[in-house]
Amino acid sequence: MAVKKTETTAKSKTTPAKKEVKPAEKASEVKTEVKAEAEEVKEPVKKTTRRTSTKTAAAKAEEAKKETVKKESVKKETVKKEAVKKETAKKVKAEPEVKETVHFEFGGKTYTPEDLLKISKDVWKYDLNGKEEDFKSVELYVKPEESITYYVINGDVKGSFNI
Repeated sequence: MAVKKTETTAKSKTTPAKKEVKPAEKASEVKTEVKAEAEEVKEPVKKTTRRTSTKTAAAKAEEAKKETVKKESVKKETVKKEAVKKETAKKVKAEPEVKETVHFEFGGKTYTPEDLLKISKDVWKYDLNGKEEDFKSVELYVKPEESITYYVINGDVKGSFNI
């Protein structure tokens, strides 16, 4: 019998006795437990402030100088780049430009293409009563042996003038 008593005591120690709880009792117990936990969790909230930088005036001035130096170096770089672009543009244009001058000489008279073009514009404006903005194109045919220049203005107006 002694063995049995140990077994029964061991059983009583290891297994707790179950208490029968009604659903209404469970809800009220849960509410009270939640309230108690909520009260425990509520602690005063600590206000934290953000620390601002406490730079000295000398440090701020040093940073301002650095920024100014950076801006100036950027400006100098862009000026250098522009100078390089201009130099390369000059090198491209380094081909010798040919200056053209054409003179028509006959019968002791001399005319340039610009002179003949000016005369044809004057004919258009004064003789034909055309507007200068309507003068779009001109074709000139010079016949020095007859001292006449034939023209075709804007592809359809034909005529001639003496030179």
